[in-house]
Amino acid sequence: MPPRIRLRPRTIVLRVQQQLPHHSHSYASLATATTPSPPIEQTSRFASPVLRFNPAQPPSHKPAEVRKTQLHRQYQSLLKSSPLILLFQHNNVKAIEWMGIRRELAQALKKVDDERTAAGSTDLFGDAIKIQIIQTGIFASALRIVEFYHPVENTSEAPAPAARIPDILPSRDDPRLTHGLSRTAYKAANKKGLQLELDPLLSGPLAVVAFPAVAPEYLKAVLSILFPNPDFKAPTRKTQPSLYEPDVQFGLQKLMLLAARVEGKVFDQAGTRWVGGIAGGIDGLRGQLVAMLQGLGAGITNTLESASRSLYFTVEGRRTMLEEEEKEGNKGEEKKE
Repeated sequence: MPPRIRLRPRTIVLRVQQQLPHHSHSYASLATATTPSPPIEQTSRFASPVLRFNPAQPPSHKPAEVRKTQLHRQYQSLLKSSPLILLFQHNNVKAIEWMGIRRELAQALKKVDDERTAAGSTDLFGDAIKIQIIQTGIFASALRIVEFYHPVENTSEAPAPAARIPDILPSRDDPRLTHGLSRTAYKAANKKGLQLELDPLLSGPLAVVAFPAVAPEYLKAVLSILFPNPDFKAPTRKTQPSLYEPDVQFGLQKLMLLAARVEGKVFDQAGTRWVGGIAGGIDGLRGQLVAMLQGLGAGITNTLESASRSLYFTVEGRRTMLEEEEKEGNKGEEKKE
């Protein structure tokens, strides 16, 4: 390897000047010119502070590059965007068994999509419903933040978003940082005395099935595969023979439904079956509610009318009685005359 020859900057400039033509010396002189001073208007006022962090990744309570922090962010998003979540306990389910369970679940959900498409519905959620294994401790922490941490929004006292904080040296202790991974959120969600309804169940190996909407048809299909019961029977061997393969059946025997979280409320197994058994889905539930309100209104009307009717009949009966007594009295006077 030939030796390196170090050249001084002045020597480089002189060589460039020698190679350029006579009319190009001005360009070579620009290379050695100094930077002009800024205008007096810029020096008379302070420059706006520079943001020292990525607006999409503000300082967090734990380091943002750690996998646990990213899982925490993912679980918060899952809990906020999923109004219906099923919580399962799994015990030593093998990878090949998980693969078969996910395959059968996807087939059952696709059948629901086909039925809804044939009925003219455009709200299809089959592709968005998945079963995934969670880290129990991180999921419990994310659930506490979603349940107990509600930062002020859309008010004059609301703190500025992290992307708008003009802080030269931001830190995770800054109270103006109010995102879900901030130190403020961590302190608010870990106060003493705050208890979750799911706290007794958040232990051991867990898996969740998240629904993008409260759709009883899809819930019924999921329960018929993962947790069949007399209310939601599993597909027959003739309609779905792959469901009865040994690997799939061994995996399903290791799953147990613990509870469901529906619109922030916790339901046990009976309540979950009730939600999945709503005839007609959300439209059917609305119809039941309307019928219940109509029946309640009719009952109140009948109750109010019954009091007025009884009063009317009592007055009419008394009036008829007085008229008859008056007629009998008149007849008696005529006979005496």
